[in-house]
Amino acid sequence: METKAIAKHVHQSPRKVRRVLDLIRGKNTVEAMTILRFTNLRAAHTVAKVLASAMANAEHNHQVDPRTLVVTATWADGGPVLKRFQPHAQGRAFPIMKRTSHIHVVVGTK
Repeated sequence: METKAIAKHVHQSPRKVRRVLDLIRGKNTVEAMTILRFTNLRAAHTVAKVLASAMANAEHNHQVDPRTLVVTATWADGGPVLKRFQPHAQGRAFPIMKRTSHIHVVVGTK
């Protein structure tokens, strides 16, 4: 049985979030939370919240002990891009892409 949690429109680029998700994929949830607590990346805090939500969903919806869960799948898709422009020399405009992410975490039993 699998349970998932999704965080949408997170103001972090998917490329940077995927670095953190690769650290916890396939790990026990307790070990994954420990890894995220000591990872010195900004996305680790957001991923920890999504993982905690997936664990709470499994406990509430399926009456599963969260300590027995394993992170079975994780991925980050690109969300909507906020397009901004910065003025440059001679009337030109330089585009700034503020990327967002949709973070998915799936947990299941061993």
